[in-house]
Amino acid sequence: MSAETTEGRTTTGLDVAGGVLAVLVLGAATRFLEQSVPAATKGGPFEQLGAAIEYPVYAIALGLIGNAVLTATGLRERLSGGFRTEFFIKTGLVLLGASINLKVIVTAAGPAIAQAVVLISCVFLFTWWLGGRLGLDDKLRALLASAVSICGVSAAIAAAGAVQAKKEQLAYSASLVIAFALPSIFVLPWLAGALGLSPEVAGAWIGGNIDTTAAVTAAGAIVGEQALQVATIVKVTQNALMGVVAVALTAYFAFKVERRPDAPRPRPADLWHRFPKFVLGFVAASVIATWYLGVGGDKAAIGVVNDLRIWFLILAFVSIGLEFRVSSLREAGWRPVGVFAAATAVNLLLALGLAALLFGGFAV
Repeated sequence: MSAETTEGRTTTGLDVAGGVLAVLVLGAATRFLEQSVPAATKGGPFEQLGAAIEYPVYAIALGLIGNAVLTATGLRERLSGGFRTEFFIKTGLVLLGASINLKVIVTAAGPAIAQAVVLISCVFLFTWWLGGRLGLDDKLRALLASAVSICGVSAAIAAAGAVQAKKEQLAYSASLVIAFALPSIFVLPWLAGALGLSPEVAGAWIGGNIDTTAAVTAAGAIVGEQALQVATIVKVTQNALMGVVAVALTAYFAFKVERRPDAPRPRPADLWHRFPKFVLGFVAASVIATWYLGVGGDKAAIGVVNDLRIWFLILAFVSIGLEFRVSSLREAGWRPVGVFAAATAVNLLLALGLAALLFGGFAV
């Protein structure tokens, strides 16, 4: 049994199985590091760093190392059919929906919803505008704008499905998210203390700024329990809006960016074909989990789903590292980094103002 690769080579089922095995081995190594490094650094000078590093860092790093080894041995192209990034990512994001309780958002997060809508709209539009001014490819700036304004890697993945971005662009965006999120875990709590922010305002500021849920949790925990609760609600609210942005990007690229003047107007069926269907699974998982917990379901079951989700995302990030091609990104130069850094600065200031305005008198 054989199939054609994108480069025109023929790959066998054994090659695909070998690629999947490589992903699984590196995924297991990632999980080992994620669980053992915090324990190994506990009580030492690197305790906070060891506890704060998230699994995407290990997964992408190991994937890049595996990429280099397989490339050097001439096996990378043969095994590439087993690097099922898209499948792992979409499955992981559908399972992510189970951790988002819509009831909590609707009943207890009015200020968070207001902050999320304003923050996402303003930061997304600023990033999109600046990326256009600096001549970035439309698909790349859609990924960067989604990542910095919503929820980091998850939003970039959803946007990539909507605009049909290249895997290298997704890998680049994911790397930027991680590079900016890691120092924010320590810098934002310190700034919150230096500015004398209340726990609620500090939590809202952290939740509206840091681009990954796990990093938000780590930073919120440094400030305290009250800040952690508010930060989680704010970040979960932004995560819930990911589907809305995916729909908007799907329509915009179909009607505006990729439509030729002589082409017929896109039909609803065309939009449906482009729309990332896993977003519906994401929403459905959230609704089901909310209902399940609402009727007294066992929280341990949701914990099992969340653990499974982490495994799929680990495999996805490993695959991203394995598929990463430096040559395809050299053309981008410094401009994507500059756009992401500028958007992060705008996000930082705007989120601080919104947090102070909306959460100044808020109490958990």
